[in-house]
Amino acid sequence: MKKAQRILAAIGIILLIGLYLSTLVFALLGKDFFPMFIASLFSSFALPVLIWAYGFIYKLIKKNHSLDIEGSQPKSKGDSPS
Repeated sequence: MKKAQRILAAIGIILLIGLYLSTLVFALLGKDFFPMFIASLFSSFALPVLIWAYGFIYKLIKKNHSLDIEGSQPKSKGDSPS
């Protein structure tokens, strides 16, 4: 699991660096590339927010799933008070 997280983190970093560089390039190219600049600028803000939201939701789902598994395990005979 840790290896997959590291790979995904590296891909995310590379993607963000690419977005920041493309934003800079489109800003320097002038008015003809203004729509691409705006799209790149929007993506530079939206992508990190989406990555954070996906991670947050994953942690919530994982926590709830582990609680469901613990609650659904049958009790052994020795656990019930007599």
